[in-house]
Amino acid sequence: METATTVLLWVAGLLLATTAVLCLWRVIVGPSILDRMIASDVILTTLMLVVGAEMAINSHTRTVPLMVILAGTAIFGTVAVSRFVTKPIEASEAPSVAGAEDRP
Repeated sequence: METATTVLLWVAGLLLATTAVLCLWRVIVGPSILDRMIASDVILTTLMLVVGAEMAINSHTRTVPLMVILAGTAIFGTVAVSRFVTKPIEASEAPSVAGAEDRP
């Protein structure tokens, strides 16, 4: 029983490490800012999985605040980048409403 658990932990650790390395490569290479943002979100999610797995293995809940901070960082980072990437609609590109010119 002990060896099966050890093998499972090593496989899970290897998969999480592979995920982090591949996402780090995508953050570095790009090609667009949205690719980099998605990769950084996946890295943060992988870190939350690592912290959650560590809590399950060691039977404690001391690092739940760390998981909340990582989740908040991912959410606020995604919102900030999405607001930065979207360009504002200029007046010439805005759709016109019929009869809007006649209103005061």
